Amino acid sequence: MIANVQRESRLGAPRLAPCRPRFKRLESDEPPAKCLRLSETPPDSGLLPSPGSPHPPTPHSGTPQHQGPTCLGNYLLLPAGDREHVSRALNLHTGEELQCKVFSLKHYQKQIEAYVQLPCHPNITGVVEVIQGESKVYVFFEKDYGDMHSYVRSCKRLGEEEAAKLFKQIISAVSHCHQHAVVLGDLKLRKFVFSDKERTRLRVESLEDSHIMKGDDDALSDKHGCPAYVSPEILNTTGTYSGRSADVWSLGVMLFTLLVGRYPFHDADPSTLFSKIRRGQYCIPDHISPKARCLIRSLLRKEPSERLTAEEILLHPWFEAASQPGYADPNTSSTDQLVPDIPQNYDDIDSFFC
Repeated sequence: MIANVQRESRLGAPRLAPCRPRFKRLESDEPPAKCLRLSETPPDSGLLPSPGSPHPPTPHSGTPQHQGPTCLGNYLLLPAGDREHVSRALNLHTGEELQCKVFSLKHYQKQIEAYVQLPCHPNITGVVEVIQGESKVYVFFEKDYGDMHSYVRSCKRLGEEEAAKLFKQIISAVSHCHQHAVVLGDLKLRKFVFSDKERTRLRVESLEDSHIMKGDDDALSDKHGCPAYVSPEILNTTGTYSGRSADVWSLGVMLFTLLVGRYPFHDADPSTLFSKIRRGQYCIPDHISPKARCLIRSLLRKEPSERLTAEEILLHPWFEAASQPGYADPNTSSTDQLVPDIPQNYDDIDSFFC
């Protein structure tokens, strides 16, 4: 139970299992105290995805959102632009900025269970503090500096050296989750955010829609996710599928997108898109190096059992080769190599299944 954890420092502590967030209890949280001396706050557009970008549905969608600055314990909660269900949280004593999500008291332990179960990892967002009120729970997370989807769109595509450094962090996070019986599901570039202003360190932004497995059994029947990243077996089966293998397919889509600047399977019409995914046919541009091609093809295999595991991906020679100076230096000047915008309702694949 998360309520039994003891208060301890998050910063500078050894990353041992499991992570232990600070836990506090409020006498009342209806409503949070309004900070009357602040009438408005400056937008923080540098930390947010571009307007109109899709966002994954969250399990606490019914929670009323803060319309203005409010005070909660030691924190000042500020609106986070168009970032639904997320508030910026400023520590009034230290000045530290965090992110706050609000959950119902009845369901919050289930929704943050994966955070509690997973040992700490530098590429996975951790819970910093939990403040429990009478009917709501306020969960505080580390601040981020933008997501990978927006970054790739702004860069058009990444060179292989930079892509290898970032993708290895993505794989490290997914491998850590898989080793500890957590299947992420709904994997996509937008799910990974930067931990630093320089945009060199990545981490998983959210574990709320992940699945906790029992032992080695990773059979899933859930069909929620982003259409561009969904695996063929999810489209082709009415029963269960391997959650870990489906994650690996999504990783293949992510790697292709990093290096090429567009999805391997893309179409505005869902039926046509799913038809392309079922066939599993895609074209890798000539500028992609042989080792990167090899890795992409090892991930985007129609047969789930033929895909590499997350642990095996980390051993692929592309990572070492791409770190060598001059290994690959693709021309990124093409203006048609942009990660496309997706309609707002495109993040809910459930509407595309019968």
